[in-house]
Amino acid sequence: MSEAAAQAQTGIRHSSRAVRRAVAIGSASMVLIGAVLLYMLMQATNNRDLYERNYALLFSINVAVASVLLLAIVWVAYRLWVRLRQGRFGSRLLVKLAAIFALVGFAPGLMIYVVSYQFVSRSIETWFDVKVEGALDAGLNLGRATLDTLTNEFTLKVRAAAPLLNDVSEGNAGPQLEKMVDQLGAADIAIWSGNGNLLASGGQTRIQLSPAKPSSSQFRTARSERALAWIDGLDDAATPDAAADARIRVLVPLAPSGLGLNPEPPYLLVSKALPRSLVVNALAVAAANREYQERALARQGLKRMYIGTLTLSLFLAVFGAVLLAVVLGNQLARPLLLLAEGVSQVAAGDLTPKLALQGKDELGGLTRSFATMTAQLADARQAVENSMAQVDAARANLQTILDNLTAGVIVLGPQGQLLSANPGATRILQAPLAAHQGDTLASIAGLEAFGQAVQTQFADFLSAKQEHEPDHWQQTFELGGSHAPMHTPFDRALTLVARGAELPGDSRLLVFDDISEIVSAQRAQAWGEVARRLAHEIKNPLTPIQLSAERLEIKLTGKLAAPEQAILNKSVKTIVDQVDAMKRLVNEFRDYARLPAAELKPVDLNALLQDVAHLYEAESQHVPVLLELDAKCPPVRGDAQQLRQVIHNLLQNAQDASETAVASGHAGLSIVVRTVWQEAKGRVRLSVLDQGTGFAEAILKRAFEPYVTTKVKGTGLGLAVVKKIADEHGSRVDIANRLVDGTIVGAQVSLSLPVVNS
Repeated sequence: MSEAAAQAQTGIRHSSRAVRRAVAIGSASMVLIGAVLLYMLMQATNNRDLYERNYALLFSINVAVASVLLLAIVWVAYRLWVRLRQGRFGSRLLVKLAAIFALVGFAPGLMIYVVSYQFVSRSIETWFDVKVEGALDAGLNLGRATLDTLTNEFTLKVRAAAPLLNDVSEGNAGPQLEKMVDQLGAADIAIWSGNGNLLASGGQTRIQLSPAKPSSSQFRTARSERALAWIDGLDDAATPDAAADARIRVLVPLAPSGLGLNPEPPYLLVSKALPRSLVVNALAVAAANREYQERALARQGLKRMYIGTLTLSLFLAVFGAVLLAVVLGNQLARPLLLLAEGVSQVAAGDLTPKLALQGKDELGGLTRSFATMTAQLADARQAVENSMAQVDAARANLQTILDNLTAGVIVLGPQGQLLSANPGATRILQAPLAAHQGDTLASIAGLEAFGQAVQTQFADFLSAKQEHEPDHWQQTFELGGSHAPMHTPFDRALTLVARGAELPGDSRLLVFDDISEIVSAQRAQAWGEVARRLAHEIKNPLTPIQLSAERLEIKLTGKLAAPEQAILNKSVKTIVDQVDAMKRLVNEFRDYARLPAAELKPVDLNALLQDVAHLYEAESQHVPVLLELDAKCPPVRGDAQQLRQVIHNLLQNAQDASETAVASGHAGLSIVVRTVWQEAKGRVRLSVLDQGTGFAEAILKRAFEPYVTTKVKGTGLGLAVVKKIADEHGSRVDIANRLVDGTIVGAQVSLSLPVVNS
């Protein structure tokens, strides 16, 4: 997978983790807030103070969370609306899923809210029933009556027992007080002086370091009313454990003469513990009545408190459900959207790496499988493209090779029609093959016989292939020339070696090459060997023949009659002349066979032409030689002696042709020797133009072969020597007839010589 795909997958993974983390945090927060709400509702009855202290904070938190959730829902709804307006793929599915999940979360919540609202409203109203209030009042009255009865009874007992202490001295008061504790069932007993001093005590008071004494007002009340009773510790008994300290206390004045010398009468203080169950029940009834009265006064506030908390809880639950519906719907639709978008891209031909989810569910696995499949398709297409690129490169290389081959390559159809041809074939056959694509080779002008012969070779090859399966055929063809069986409008005779084979798809391959130069070189080599042997075999007998003829003339001169002497002289002269002719012929063959290798040096071609032209001034009175030399011609690379021989041969041929034309009645003829500097090619072109009778077509195509001549006395070696020297100099020789309005007005021979720096 590519680096871009890996980064995209990492981004998707991080995004999915962030979404899951956000959903988890949001869910945990809502669950936590819901748990706190539930806990506070459960504690409302038993610990209303705690609920009231935290209600404002809890209400604020709920409002804040509900606002955040509402904003999140509005934002998500806006995004869904924008996606739907833009027509983005999958927006309808997301809206449908969000609506379904929201409806599933809202409908049950609304139902629960309605039921809970009715339940809370009616439950709170049932708390404040008239019977409950009457029962609480009756309980309070019963408790008060019971306490009053116990107090009155205990007061009467203390007042009845008080006279028993009038005649008791201060020293004997202690035993009497202990006895009274048992008689009265009291918890403690004490005798206080009017000024607040403890005179005697019994019961628990004896072991107390600082027992509680009555106040001055209590003393005065007891003296004026002859007895004072009150309940002590009941108001402080907030818990059942503190109920044990609740007591009935009775303060009764005694006779002053009984104890001490103080004129103020002493007082008897007796305490009795109230029954624990009575105190506990009384406290419970009082607390219930007090709480009932408080709640009755705050009944509407309590109802609003419960209903407000319930409403906030509903909003929190509904908003959370809607948000979770959107988020979960997005999570559910996201893999489907990725798959749908990926399928659309693949259908459009885009095989770039696709995004995949890292979830462990089936949809995530499906996205990963689709991404893997797309990557495999991309790899396969890349492999195909690479293969096609390699094929195209190979085809281009093959085409380049074919275009640069010197050999000709032609692909033919089953019926011999031309399918394709390389430039080499066009150059060799000198025909516009590209313009004849689809035509048979035999239908091209000038190639009728060649095309028919090739088709015959293929027919024979396919027939023979069924028997012993040869893989190709090979044949040599002669095109053009007077002795060639296939006459074509070529400027020279061609010798082609062709090879044919069958291609797949019933096509045929024809490969051929021009071996005319090779054949020409072989012929030149053969003529050189013939010339060497002729020079060796013929020249040696010529000298004895000439000497023998001259000796006969010397010996017989003066010994014969006049007629015989005349015959002798004529015969000897004939023998000597013919021997000289034979020697000249042998020397020409020798020169052709033993032409030395060229020593290439800088040569001023214009100066060389002027030097040679001086030799023809006296001999060319009837056919003058005119020089048209380009002064810009640089020195050429050549052998001066061999180039001189070339110029002589060309001028001699031109002079012979012009003299033939003069003999035919033409006048005012001339020979033009021209040089032209071809800067683009880096060569100097030498041309010799005459106004003779030109060359016949058969001679024109084989002009550079030995013994090909139109002269009666010529050997045909002149142009052959020119061709051989030109080859040594890396030059090309062209020969052509000069035409004016289709009429031959002479001939032209041209050489293209390389310059020194080329």
